[in-house]
Amino acid sequence: MKKYSILFLLMMSCTTAKIQQATQPGFFDKEGHRGCRGLMPENTIPAFLKAIELGVTTLEMDAVITKDSQVLISHDPYINQEFSLHHDGTPVTAAEEKTLNIYQMTYAETQQYDVGMKFYPRFPNQQKIAIHKPKLSAVIDAVEAYTHLHHLPPVQYNIETKSTDSTDGIFHPDPASFVRLIMNIVEAKGIASRVIIQSFDIRTLQYLHHHYPAIKTALLVEPPMQLNFAAQLKQLGFIPTIYSPDYSMVTPLLVKQCRDLGIALIPWTVDDLPTMERLKKMGVNGLISDYPDLYKKLK
Repeated sequence: MKKYSILFLLMMSCTTAKIQQATQPGFFDKEGHRGCRGLMPENTIPAFLKAIELGVTTLEMDAVITKDSQVLISHDPYINQEFSLHHDGTPVTAAEEKTLNIYQMTYAETQQYDVGMKFYPRFPNQQKIAIHKPKLSAVIDAVEAYTHLHHLPPVQYNIETKSTDSTDGIFHPDPASFVRLIMNIVEAKGIASRVIIQSFDIRTLQYLHHHYPAIKTALLVEPPMQLNFAAQLKQLGFIPTIYSPDYSMVTPLLVKQCRDLGIALIPWTVDDLPTMERLKKMGVNGLISDYPDLYKKLK
């Protein structure tokens, strides 16, 4: 009984704008993880355009910040050795990757590393192309131009802030500065109504909620879960637009809890068709996948 009292109070404390749905009734959100990581180099413009070609409704991506305050699309706040090469074609090594801190590099310095030509064992079918990490602004420009040229519906942008309190000032700025840098671009590009900011770092979401209340938010959750669903929302302090757990955490109870509060439930990262079908049948509102080509087979 206490659990539902907490949820009810949280729900009643939020305005309609703050609990707006990420999806319309009956709409199933098909998200491409890092564009389409299973098919193209992750978090690159070609990956995002390929995902749109495959019919995604939302592009999922990660943001980091450079030394000169540019918003760069990258999952890691350093140059990942798994798929990166130096400008001379030699591989970035595991020993050096975390010394290649993007927050200590200018945007120009990040462009010295190729992230598309090295064979990536975890994604052996990924197409190899010479490519660098793009700015958020360049991604938006390319995506908006592509959808306009091909007469396609506009897509949503699901942007993750990669931050933790233990690495503030080391791999990224403080949450307020991080959010403002992203939102400056989002507002300048006129896409605020189609943007979701997601994070494991609740400080990011709390700042966004207070200063940009119309922007959709997604709370990311991974196992092992330290707090139950009600306690997570209490800690967050408001009802997010989306609850986004690891797909293994989805249960019928969680589906009901999210539905009761008007929260869209969109798990990550689902890379096989049987699991996609099982989760959709269970009642999730969308999926995030490295292989968005599977969505066309999803019933």
